[in-house]
Amino acid sequence: MKKLALHWQILLGMALGVIFALILSNFEWGSGFISNWIKPFGTIFINALKLIAVPLILASLIKGVSDLKDISKLSQMGARTILTYIATTIIAVSIGLGVVNLVKPGNTITEETREELVASYGGEADLKRQDAEKQKNAGPLQALVDIVPGNIIGASSSNSNMLQVIFFAIFFGIGLILIPEKTAQPVKSFFDGFNEVILKMIDIIMLAAPYGVFALLAALVVESPSADLFAALAMYALCVISGLLLMIGVYILIVWIFTKKSPKFFLNGISPAQLLAFSTSSSAATLPVTMERVEEHLGVEKEVSSFVLPIGATINMDGTSLYQAVAAVFIAQAFGMDLSFTTQLGIIATATLASIGSAAVPGAGMVMLVIVLAQAGIPEAGLALIFAIDRPLDMCRTTVNVTGDASVSMLVAKAVGRLRDQPFVKNWNDNYKK
Repeated sequence: MKKLALHWQILLGMALGVIFALILSNFEWGSGFISNWIKPFGTIFINALKLIAVPLILASLIKGVSDLKDISKLSQMGARTILTYIATTIIAVSIGLGVVNLVKPGNTITEETREELVASYGGEADLKRQDAEKQKNAGPLQALVDIVPGNIIGASSSNSNMLQVIFFAIFFGIGLILIPEKTAQPVKSFFDGFNEVILKMIDIIMLAAPYGVFALLAALVVESPSADLFAALAMYALCVISGLLLMIGVYILIVWIFTKKSPKFFLNGISPAQLLAFSTSSSAATLPVTMERVEEHLGVEKEVSSFVLPIGATINMDGTSLYQAVAAVFIAQAFGMDLSFTTQLGIIATATLASIGSAAVPGAGMVMLVIVLAQAGIPEAGLALIFAIDRPLDMCRTTVNVTGDASVSMLVAKAVGRLRDQPFVKNWNDNYKK
């Protein structure tokens, strides 16, 4: 098992969970055994993901903002970079919402299956609906007021307050930029180390992913053993992949319009980084290759690529944000919830801001999805519906994340006059003297 790549382990856990549940469901005691002795491990796994959400946001986002070094970069190239990343993320989330609302994959689940799901997870959904009712009488600017916390410790106590945590992290990062570097360095070093610890904790949590998936899928089969749920999952995956392909088309279009570089030029230049991103599911692991391809094959000068791409690996998660939008609405549809236009606008805002804090590692998108679900009032336990096929989709959305980093670096380079007409490709043996 340990010799297999993580995505194969998860797929194997998924298959074994389904087979195990199908076998035990033939016995009278089987369903009870899975509910009492197997399902709790899946719940523990989900809780571990929820546990890491707040520290992940703080560590990753404070590090990303403070890495801008000084306020002049933040106001010049930094502002242009961040605004472009945010714009593409909004486009990605909007595409995801458009596709999932058009196809409605969650509506393919029958009323009987939906009732079983609601019976299993309805308690949490009722609490969220009660909270939503309390918001109806609030003023038009209450959402803006709620972003600024009165107490960061209190805000950090619940994942539903994640926008407040994001606000604090950005504010804190800007403060680090504005104070003397000598004073800021110990704090930055702390958060650099803190970020590494959090990423390692995610690695440890993901080691349990095959077993967590096994437990989640086994429980899902015995609690809702209808084929229409699995058909809905296939439709959900199709929605995500269709949205991701549309987003790649958007990147190609904006690169062609603003830099006059052909789609063939762009795809040939970035394709090795895309393949590596697909195989590793990590923007961070792919970053060295992304920088090499962008500099030598797409013509972006190092001054721009060394600034834009590391920031992009932290705050640009277009593929992840698109997936979160599709997943959130799919889960809501599966539970029979009708999301209003205002709620879906909230999903756009939350997914955009949460993507800024997403770590560039496998599995981080699922952690961020918890934030989006909580903010929209969708039962977080609905993660059990989609986790089985999350890993293959993670590979696809990481490819989109890396493609987005490359396209934005070209746009910024063009805007500041740092995009070469002809790339300068270096060979591995250029410095070898015969």
